[in-house]
Amino acid sequence: MTEKDENFMEEELAEEIQEVDNAKSTEKKAQKRWYIVHTYSGYENKVKSNLEKRIEYMNMSDKIFRVEVPQKTVTQIKGGRKQEKEEKIFPGYVLVEMIMDEDSWYVVRHTAGVTKFVGSAKKPIPAKESEIKKIIHRSTVQSQKIEMDIKVGEKVRIISGPFAEFIGDITEVYPDKAKLRAMVSIFGRETPVELEYKQIQKL
Repeated sequence: MTEKDENFMEEELAEEIQEVDNAKSTEKKAQKRWYIVHTYSGYENKVKSNLEKRIEYMNMSDKIFRVEVPQKTVTQIKGGRKQEKEEKIFPGYVLVEMIMDEDSWYVVRHTAGVTKFVGSAKKPIPAKESEIKKIIHRSTVQSQKIEMDIKVGEKVRIISGPFAEFIGDITEVYPDKAKLRAMVSIFGRETPVELEYKQIQKL
């Protein structure tokens, strides 16, 4: 065999190896999906930590890629002080990006704190990619939700908007919307106005 023939064969072999690698990569990409795992309430971050450790020492990084606990930032105002805290978007659930087979199923399912996959016992249902993108996006965007320890009957000072510097008496509170309704004296008349938490300050 001439040197030219040997070079030709080596090139052909290299191309075949590359094709096999590409095929494997494509196959993995096609199989890689997001799954939702149910956990004991309050154990979401612990499950994430436990699973990441298991992935490492069981050499499963080629089948289990990402573990996410979707969270959002919530601003709390208590005693006039503003504090930020992380709040889970889906308490009791963890997202896992993985290639599902018997080995990867076993690693995830038998992680401490995991109760089950969403789906049947042996046939987990992958989540829709569009849904996962929305969830991940929500957890990376700063949340505008504000919590405030206020109640009906209390007085507040309005600090922004068209009624800035007016004093209002709270008549209704909508904590899920971070809004309230207050009676404000405008030109001697009691007028109901709707305000956002960020527009007021407790007296």
